[in-house]
Amino acid sequence: MRKLFRFFTRSPRQTLLLACTWTLLILIACLIPGKEMPDVDIPLVDKWVHFLIFGGFSFLWLCMVQKSDIKSYSLIFLISVLFGYGVELLQDSGITRGRSFDAYDVIADGIGGVIGILLFNFLQKAYGLRK
Repeated sequence: MRKLFRFFTRSPRQTLLLACTWTLLILIACLIPGKEMPDVDIPLVDKWVHFLIFGGFSFLWLCMVQKSDIKSYSLIFLISVLFGYGVELLQDSGITRGRSFDAYDVIADGIGGVIGILLFNFLQKAYGLRK
């Protein structure tokens, strides 16, 4: 895990490519028509997916930040929530069938953003890597 975290925080070009790819995949996945999504019988599975994908989103983008501080964490959190909100607005715009705006998804995106920030902060402290 240490090597992987070190790679993300020390390889800006690759991490930027991964963060951009992750962001694009979120956008694509969230705009797939609802009827094409598989039915899964797990309570609140949609919210868990939002936690995970936006946790990864905030984690990867934090790896790109030059300085890890409350300002950076706040900015990444805000971007995470605004991106999630924007995706929900796109879903509600009618460009995808079977999708609509869900405020709880935006909340799940924000919680996922916080989880990614906390994971980043934990790994940074655990491995003694300071920016």
